[in-house]
Amino acid sequence: MRFEHLDLNLLVALDVLLEERSITRSAERLHMTQSATSGVLKRLRAYFDDELLVQVGRKMQPTPYALELQEPVRDVMLKIRSSIVTRRTFEPSSSKRHFRIVCADFTITILLSNVIQNIEKEAPGITFEMNTPYHEPEAVLSRGDVDFLLVPERYTVDGHPQKLLFSEQHVCVVWQENALIKDTISFDQYIDMGHVSVGFGSSRQLSIEDWFMKQYDVQRRIEVISSDFNTLPQLVVGTNRIATMHQRLAEYYARYLPIRVLPTPVDLPTMHEHLQWHRALENDPLHRWVRNKIEDAAVQL
Repeated sequence: MRFEHLDLNLLVALDVLLEERSITRSAERLHMTQSATSGVLKRLRAYFDDELLVQVGRKMQPTPYALELQEPVRDVMLKIRSSIVTRRTFEPSSSKRHFRIVCADFTITILLSNVIQNIEKEAPGITFEMNTPYHEPEAVLSRGDVDFLLVPERYTVDGHPQKLLFSEQHVCVVWQENALIKDTISFDQYIDMGHVSVGFGSSRQLSIEDWFMKQYDVQRRIEVISSDFNTLPQLVVGTNRIATMHQRLAEYYARYLPIRVLPTPVDLPTMHEHLQWHRALENDPLHRWVRNKIEDAAVQL
């Protein structure tokens, strides 16, 4: 099919080429030979009167005009999927749709595990994939590589719809038999104790360390760094260390582990957890059905 002399099938290839920036990887995704993919790129270059992708060393780099095309082309692909393809087959009970969610492990424990259980009862064919939020959430959402971001407000992306799901406070967690701490903890005790914290990404950025240092001009003594929130309460058990973590998650683990949950000796900022999705998916019926399930579960927290 052609529109204004453009073969619309080429838009699918252009979307993949601009994302992969490689003939070999694009050919694999398009299920075409490398020769045929090179031919498609040649046709695209002729239509747009631009090189689109140029070889720089071993890599292909997009031209300035190609970078301008990338977002509108991706939007077109997402709108076709959400408004035509999925709308025609909207039926949760028989859907085989796969949803990708960027979220922290603590939201899986306190929220999404219940959501997935409830959806499985009504739509057993729907599947899910959870991804870490610490690798370019803006890029993966803008490219349409994920269906949802479930992240603190500061990680949300401008230009796409979002909704506040819930707010969360932080608390301190210590081993139940920690004799150094009573029912409360002072600021001096907090600073003197060894801390268990979470480090994100290759730089091991600590979850509240930057904010804490700016506010109080002090540095906690970090003795153990984990890669996720769920292990924090487990790592204080049997020690005199302390962890600062989400209140709901701490209360969840207090039902199973010998830990005590205490108020923080400092006023840590309230965390506002948001659900966000690509604007092209706003009217996707099945996508809207799933996000309603997430929002309904958040109300019950």
